[in-house]
Amino acid sequence: MKPALFLLLLPCLAWLPAFGPDGVFPAVPLEQPAPPVEKPWPSGGQDTAIVVEPRTRELTLYIGNLPYKTYKIALGKPETPTPVGEFRVINKYKNWGSGFGTRWIGLNVPWGIYGIHGTNKPHSIGTEASHGCIRMHNRDVEDLYERIGIGTRVIILGHVLGEPHRDPRRLAKGDAGGDVLLIQNRLRAAGFFHGECNGRFGPATEQAMKAFERENGLPVDGVVGYHDYRALGLLE
Repeated sequence: MKPALFLLLLPCLAWLPAFGPDGVFPAVPLEQPAPPVEKPWPSGGQDTAIVVEPRTRELTLYIGNLPYKTYKIALGKPETPTPVGEFRVINKYKNWGSGFGTRWIGLNVPWGIYGIHGTNKPHSIGTEASHGCIRMHNRDVEDLYERIGIGTRVIILGHVLGEPHRDPRRLAKGDAGGDVLLIQNRLRAAGFFHGECNGRFGPATEQAMKAFERENGLPVDGVVGYHDYRALGLLE
């Protein structure tokens, strides 16, 4: 069985050459060699974006719709996944804490504190090792830190219920994530949940889950497992 797939696509952004004052792209005299092409230095404005690809465990900085630089990363463990979706950089700190390497780039994930940061465990890069944050080599996060600003878009690709070859994780009180948000929305649509859909599995979500289970003849434990996902229409 595979979870429903939700593909997030990076919108195309316009990328226009710099024309001269006469409206013509400036030419290089034939007798002189063309100067080396320099990539524009991003300022953290609307033309910069970060795209995270979980399948290859890579983070790519885009300027406009052009990839500028790609870095290897580590992601969250299956039980503490990296959030999927589009977010924004909301803060930046140097030497935020020993476990976060030399740089911290915070994201506006609504259900917790998540960010892109360095690491004191460089061997973990390329694996699923974190509690949901995106880890980078310290030298790489220092480089990225200087190239983006507050407000930079961060697009994390993937499926909200996890990788297609894995069953979605079991959810219980205390968990948080996009999958919890999806469950809350399904329970609300079914008339069982009346709290805030915030991606945090609290007592209200647990009680709504128990009511749903009771109504559908499922084991009443308030924990979202395989049969609950099926009953909610999230597994085929």
